[in-house]
Amino acid sequence: MTTLSLDRDHQVIIINPDIMPEADEFDFWGHIFLHQDEISIGEFSKGADRHMLRFHYRNCPFELHFEYYGDNLWIAASGAQSELLLENLTDYLSAS
Repeated sequence: MTTLSLDRDHQVIIINPDIMPEADEFDFWGHIFLHQDEISIGEFSKGADRHMLRFHYRNCPFELHFEYYGDNLWIAASGAQSELLLENLTDYLSAS
């Protein structure tokens, strides 16, 4: 089971999946993880050791990050309005 925790100090949602996706599976994993009624998925960016999937929740932008070498997954808010929704987004994704 994937668990989420809100890191208020850094304004991110830490994601701890049972099985960490492989780098070449992140785009697919992210689409499945974010497949929710209130989320629209945007652009995917692929780097050497970090990938990012942009999305919107309640019309506010967010980024799902994956750092391959550190096995880290997190969601960052993109702007002040998005930061206000981090707790709601954590609850929304945890409930699904």
